[in-house]
Amino acid sequence: MEQSWRQAKSIFATLITAPVFWLVAFFIVPMGIVWLYSFGENKGLIDVAFTGTWMNYRHAFDPLYLGIFWKSIIIAVITTFLCLLVGFPVAMAITFASEKAKSWLLMLIMLPFWTNLLIRTYALIAVLRTEGYVNMVYHFIWNQLTALGLHMGDFQPLTLLYNNFAVIFGLVFVNLPFMVLPLYSTLDRMDRSLLEASLDLGAGHLRTIWNVMVPLAGPGIASGILITFIPALGSYLTPDLLGGPDSQMIANVIESQFKRANNWPFGAALSFILVYMTFIGVIVQGLIERANKRKVQS
Repeated sequence: MEQSWRQAKSIFATLITAPVFWLVAFFIVPMGIVWLYSFGENKGLIDVAFTGTWMNYRHAFDPLYLGIFWKSIIIAVITTFLCLLVGFPVAMAITFASEKAKSWLLMLIMLPFWTNLLIRTYALIAVLRTEGYVNMVYHFIWNQLTALGLHMGDFQPLTLLYNNFAVIFGLVFVNLPFMVLPLYSTLDRMDRSLLEASLDLGAGHLRTIWNVMVPLAGPGIASGILITFIPALGSYLTPDLLGGPDSQMIANVIESQFKRANNWPFGAALSFILVYMTFIGVIVQGLIERANKRKVQS
């Protein structure tokens, strides 16, 4: 038995060598280089000298960049809340659907991942632009109301693109599957007899959902919030294509520092502030889960 366990450990070590090498060579090492850049200074157009300075991080806390950080956090929070608001009923519908329907519904949730994000974003532009499908429907309704004798005034298309609304709408569209899938995974494993007991004891459906289902879905809600908030906070493509001059998020500022301003140390510092915020979010989620486990055990 001991010999077989040693052989199993050697097989495990052999199998894990390639993934570990890939992780170190193409993730940890590049991230480490960027981290060192955040403590460096520009020495010419393309040269960066590691000096151990904290000036890049101090510069990141200037009011201008703090405002952009704060705006990015607000947009990410709104996006996460809307994804939770929409995603919870969707996850419930998938959970209580028949086995055949459940497979189709899950495929529909996964379907956006089969299409490139750039293509999906341009599709949203086609929907939201002045001559887009939303304004086409709005123009048709306006014409019908005018034909009925209502004084509608001159037609003015809805301004749905190149503003904060478009950014939030696009982020919800992109990140909604990240909320639905962990919620469904948690709801699908819950003890449904608790729901039946709640209904038998006189609680209505809404009260059962709020007092029984939502607490049971707590781990899925926490995971969904985390994996939705983090990509939304660091989103670059969606605000770049759908947002206007006042809708840029911190990732767009980072891109401009690397490409246009050629200030790699400052861009690296901004990038790692996002990384630090991600670490904080993961730690907070872990503490919440640990506290919930202690409550259950007690």
